[in-house]
Amino acid sequence: MAGACGEPHMSLGSLPGRRHLEPDQERQPQEPPLLRDSDSSLSDSEESVFSGLEDSGSDSSEDYSEGVDGAGDKDSDRTKETSEEPAQASPPCPRTEEVGALSKDEYEEDSSDEEDIRNTVGNVPLAWYDDFPHVGYDLDGKRIYKPLRTRDELDQFLDKMDDPDFWRTVQDKMTGRDLRLTDEQIALVQRLQRGQFGDSSFDPYEPAVDFFSGDIMIHPVTNRPADKRSFIPSLIEKEKVSRMVHAIKMGWIKPRRPQDSTPTFYDLWAQEDPNAVLGRHKMHVPAPKLALPGHAESYNPPPEYLPTEKERLAWMQQEPCERKLNFLPQKFPNLRTVPAYGRFIQERFERCLDLYLCPRQRKMRVNVDPEDLIPKLPRPRDLQPFPVCQALVYRGHSDLVRCISVSPGGQWLASGSDDGSLRLWEVATARCMRTVLVGGVVRSIAWNPNPTICLVAAAMDDAVLLLNPALGDRLLVGSTDQLLDAFTPLEEQALQAARWLEASEEERQKGLRLRICHSKPVTQVTWHGRGDYLAVVLSSPGHAQVLIHQLSRRRSQSPFRRSHGQVQCVAFHPTRPFLLVASQRSVRIYHLLRQELTKKLMPNCKWVSSLAVHPAGDNIICGSYDSKLVWFDLDLSTKPYKVLRHHKKALRAVAFHPRYPLFASGSDDGSVIVCHGMVYNDLLQNPLLVPVKVLKGHTLTRDLGVLDVAFHPTQPWIFSSGADGTIRLFS
Repeated sequence: MAGACGEPHMSLGSLPGRRHLEPDQERQPQEPPLLRDSDSSLSDSEESVFSGLEDSGSDSSEDYSEGVDGAGDKDSDRTKETSEEPAQASPPCPRTEEVGALSKDEYEEDSSDEEDIRNTVGNVPLAWYDDFPHVGYDLDGKRIYKPLRTRDELDQFLDKMDDPDFWRTVQDKMTGRDLRLTDEQIALVQRLQRGQFGDSSFDPYEPAVDFFSGDIMIHPVTNRPADKRSFIPSLIEKEKVSRMVHAIKMGWIKPRRPQDSTPTFYDLWAQEDPNAVLGRHKMHVPAPKLALPGHAESYNPPPEYLPTEKERLAWMQQEPCERKLNFLPQKFPNLRTVPAYGRFIQERFERCLDLYLCPRQRKMRVNVDPEDLIPKLPRPRDLQPFPVCQALVYRGHSDLVRCISVSPGGQWLASGSDDGSLRLWEVATARCMRTVLVGGVVRSIAWNPNPTICLVAAAMDDAVLLLNPALGDRLLVGSTDQLLDAFTPLEEQALQAARWLEASEEERQKGLRLRICHSKPVTQVTWHGRGDYLAVVLSSPGHAQVLIHQLSRRRSQSPFRRSHGQVQCVAFHPTRPFLLVASQRSVRIYHLLRQELTKKLMPNCKWVSSLAVHPAGDNIICGSYDSKLVWFDLDLSTKPYKVLRHHKKALRAVAFHPRYPLFASGSDDGSVIVCHGMVYNDLLQNPLLVPVKVLKGHTLTRDLGVLDVAFHPTQPWIFSSGADGTIRLFS
């Protein structure tokens, strides 16, 4: 038949957009056997028209078909589907007629909803070609270049003004064409923007129809016939019923009886028989027995049981809880004349309350020896030496003695009082060696700890007085004056927190050498261990509560920029450049060289009153006005290691002994408690704290007792000053 047509033809496999199918992917048309036999005379090229195979086997046609196949894969699938239908329905005819029919009806029978993409870029956005001069390739593989002139914003604005439908025009990113939305599409977009459903005919509020309802229907939900097992009794249920019938016959299961609605009451104390259920209970407590009536409760008691008039009046004046008998015995001639007891109902009610509220369970008692509860502490006799008795009394002050201080050698004692005087005592003889009238209350006094300097600092009102007591070695006294006189003031004096004033000739005769004036009253003064620096505490709110003075350069400075509460007392660390500042509720440790806060201790006291540092520097003690003595181990924690509550009133002063493992506290109760406080070199062993002695001797004055305590530097002695105007030495 190919020769009969005499015209060249193009096979279906070589058409543009037609995918090349492999022989194993052919779709052979299903034809009846009669037509298959009648058409057996067709050639292979004619059969290829119906089968979809290409006739020519040249390589050029295959390559061409493969190139076209890669460019339009979707179009080839669509033309393939449309070409197979007329091929199966058309009768055998010349090849050219079949090809013409297929090409004619290719798009007429197409039911695809896809839009024909007319650009040659492919299924990619046009934005990918913004940086290239072309926008795709043609069928020959050549580039399709962009137009030379592109539309700028001015052209777009003019088009916007000329085109009334510009507001409904959008650009397709895939094809680059302008699409004009229809009214239906605009309405759809507006509904979606308002959050409504896309379908305008959809009603989201239409009434719901329940599939299952409570109405009885003629037919069930399913007309499935019932199973056969629903009519046959279950063997398992039959066995259960038989077992229950057997149990009822044997009496193992008894029928339920109607419950009795009448309430039942139980007497908790009725079962006193030891063989009863409550009696056999291990923790059963029998009811307390009432005391049997005696002769006093008789209607005709003996004469000795009848009270006299004096006893009757005394019984009437006593409180009901203090009376031995809750009634007065009376005598009646016979039983008929005995009146009714007025408190009968009240006593019976109290008896019922006692029985009801009495605990029904015996408390478990642990048999512990009281001696085992006492901690195993060494005996005070093994912890000697420590002061045990009063040795001397230093009398001379006419008012309460607020502060005392001992010289580094232990030979002299300085004291300050409210009578406006500062007295210097000889320790061994209790003799007053010198009295300096300062004209005000001496609130704090401190002897310079440097043994090469003979100097005493005293806080009086708003000034700190530096005195040379002129006691002891004359060479030491002279060297101290030379040291103070050798200072040369600078030409330009910097602004300082305090003013240093030289003493006048009259004041030098009394022993005064320097006067450091402040703006606020001074409450405490303390020396550094080397004797060149001294710290003072001012009773003023703000950051200038603590000042540090340098004696050699006569400089004063305020180390803090802000305040953390009212400062009570300060102390220098004995070995490290630390300054301990005690406020009302906390103790802060500052590093003076680094100028930073190192540690904050929380004593858990209402008001800290005093502070003392251990000579080794690793432990401190704090006294408080709520009668607590708190021991801190700086290497252990910022919380108290031990809290001692030995005093009954507020603590005024605490102190450590510089050599012996002793510390003491003075209180307003008039006593001084000396404790043994051993600090071990082993960090794994906790300090040993043992109270060893309570020293008494001061009399309470104005509800004040001991105001200050100080240890002797070399001997196990302790000095105490009190509100009674005396200083006492305990040795």
